[in-house]
Amino acid sequence: MYAPRLPSRQEFVPVRQLSYHVRLWGEPSSTEPPLVLLHGWMDVGASWQFVVDALQRERFIVAPDWRGFGLTHGGAVDNYWMPDYLADLEWLLDHYAGDRPVDLVGHSMGGNVAMHYGGVRPQRVRRLVNLEGFGMPRLEPEEAPVRYGKWIDELKRLHRGEMALASYDTVDGVARRLRKTNPRLGIEQANWLAAHWSQTHADADGQQRWKVLGDAAHKIINANIFRVDETLALYAAITAPVLAVEASDDSLSGWWKNRYSLAEYHQRLTSVANVQVEVVQDAGHMLHHDQPTQVARLIEDFLAR
Repeated sequence: MYAPRLPSRQEFVPVRQLSYHVRLWGEPSSTEPPLVLLHGWMDVGASWQFVVDALQRERFIVAPDWRGFGLTHGGAVDNYWMPDYLADLEWLLDHYAGDRPVDLVGHSMGGNVAMHYGGVRPQRVRRLVNLEGFGMPRLEPEEAPVRYGKWIDELKRLHRGEMALASYDTVDGVARRLRKTNPRLGIEQANWLAAHWSQTHADADGQQRWKVLGDAAHKIINANIFRVDETLALYAAITAPVLAVEASDDSLSGWWKNRYSLAEYHQRLTSVANVQVEVVQDAGHMLHHDQPTQVARLIEDFLAR
């Protein structure tokens, strides 16, 4: 089992009508802003542990579990929306930073939230690091009727119990699943993550199984179409310097084939006033697991400039 160099502590914070689970490292500083780490889809705040351990200098670090992930319950909902993440982040920054701008780092979905928030509240972000938060493929208005219909169909499937997340006999099964998804993940790291990524629950027959700490409602597509013009407007409103980090493996081509490419993502980034692009070698989408030392160095060097 992986042994953290800098163990975290945990607390719950009231955010809107939810109790947000947050991991913290270090102590608040009067001279340095908080470093806020935002995890991706089907992940948890503990996922940042390997990067935190690779940092050369201790910081006050805040890493929440997004609503419906980890130990933050999502409330009585059956789907999730980007605007809620933006508002949740605002509440968290009010609590941990007050009026001070923060250094904001996000991975994947968390990177998308960070980029959008940087445009909505530019005065609250000192520096912004986006790890593979690419956004979504362009959708056209003509796709809206089918999109809404698919959203309704998926809601029906969820309520019929057809979209449940997988469960496992043992925590080792969870670790094996993590390594199947990401073969670069070491056994020790996978075992450690599995214990934070899942929890035991009793099935209807009383058998204990390990279930992923995520709400199946996150699998529901967004009803509204993804509008690139809105995204570009948000990017253009960002005033903080931005570091956009990619993995050497091109995950976009695997996900979207010809619908969305790195070239299109790079074109979108030209709307950001001050952006720097870096590539982490020998890494896939979970680059903060694959190469935590490389990622930590990029973050620290960027934040120090």
